[in-house]
Amino acid sequence: MLDRRELCAAVLRDRGPMLCVASLGAAAWDITAIGDGPQNLPLWGGMGGAAMIGLGLALAQPEKPVLVIAGDGEMLMAVGSLATIAHQAPRNLSILVLDNEHYGETGMQTTATRHGTDLVVMAQGAGIARTRRIASLEDAAAFRAEVLAMGGCSFALAKIDPAPKPLVLPPREGAYLQARMREHLLGPAAHTA
Repeated sequence: MLDRRELCAAVLRDRGPMLCVASLGAAAWDITAIGDGPQNLPLWGGMGGAAMIGLGLALAQPEKPVLVIAGDGEMLMAVGSLATIAHQAPRNLSILVLDNEHYGETGMQTTATRHGTDLVVMAQGAGIARTRRIASLEDAAAFRAEVLAMGGCSFALAKIDPAPKPLVLPPREGAYLQARMREHLLGPAAHTA
C-alpha cells in the first residue's frame, strides 16, 4: 500500500497548468499539505460531488488538464457519475481514487472495496477506456504524464495505507475557494463576468 501524501505529491509535482478538485477529507488535506493555491479546489462538503465538479471544470476549461482526487467512499457514492463522464469523455479529465478501503471521515468503517468491489472494473464498465492501477511512485509519475498530456479521459486507482496523517486544512469558505479558482482561470474578467 502506498503512502497517500507521497502519492499525491508525485502526481502533483511539476504539474504546470493542472487544475485539481479534491474530495472532502483526506484528499483535500493531502493536496493542501503539498501546497495550497488557486489551482486547487478542495471540497468541504457535498460527498459524492467531486467527479461531477471535475467534469464541469474540464468541459469549461478544455485546454487545461483537470485531475479529480477522491477517496473510495466518495467514488462509491458517485459511481453513477462515471457513466456521464464516459459519455462526455473530455480529453482533459482524469480521476485518481485513493482507496484505503475505509470511510475515513465517519469512523473508519470498511467500504465495499474492502469486500471485493473493484472501482477500476466499474469505471471500465461505465465506458472509461483508459484505466490503470497505481502500485508505485513510478506508476504515479507515469499517470501524471498521462494527465498532463490530455490524451483522453482516464481513471486510476491506488491502494493506500489507511494510517491517519496530520491534518493540513485548506481554507474553509467554499465561496472563497470557488472565487479564487475562478480568478485564477479568468483573471480580471472574473470580476465582470
